[in-house]
Amino acid sequence: MKKHLIPAAVLTLVMLVFFTVIYPMAVWGIAQFSPNWGKGEIIEHEGRHHYANIGHSFIRDDYFWSRPSAVDYNAGGSGGSNKGPSNEEYLASVQARIDTFLLHNPGIDKSQIPVDLITASGSGLDPHISIQAAEVQVARVARERNLPEDTVSELVASQTEKPLLGIFGPARINVLKLNLALDNLSE
Repeated sequence: MKKHLIPAAVLTLVMLVFFTVIYPMAVWGIAQFSPNWGKGEIIEHEGRHHYANIGHSFIRDDYFWSRPSAVDYNAGGSGGSNKGPSNEEYLASVQARIDTFLLHNPGIDKSQIPVDLITASGSGLDPHISIQAAEVQVARVARERNLPEDTVSELVASQTEKPLLGIFGPARINVLKLNLALDNLSE
């Protein structure tokens, strides 16, 4: 018995020190080489600070809409809805999002709505939407802001973030940055 208890106790202590001291210090050290020292990307606009790494709620017609959030964009408690695709309540909320989107975007067919505009991400804090999700909103935003659609499309293209190292993940658009650029364009 002693033959098994001593190695188990030693392994427990080593793992305790590793995961509570060494690993967090290594992650902190690596973060010191990142922009803003690992505190996220902070954008100041009109005297307010916004975190570009956290999703924000945009629901006005003159802005590009964000991906829905199951946690109402509360960074203090991220998480998904945990409801499966056969859950009636979940299906009703997705259908309500589809109906709302179609109401505010006349001329768009249900099949043209990208999934990221009607389903929440796993964290509920995703700050990005797909290029398709931005492009399907161009007509509404251009109409509401009295701008040519080509101008708004060019803005979407200029705000597109390429995949990490050109290969990891899809191209995407940060909704906060896009909407702030849209405000600057309209001024």
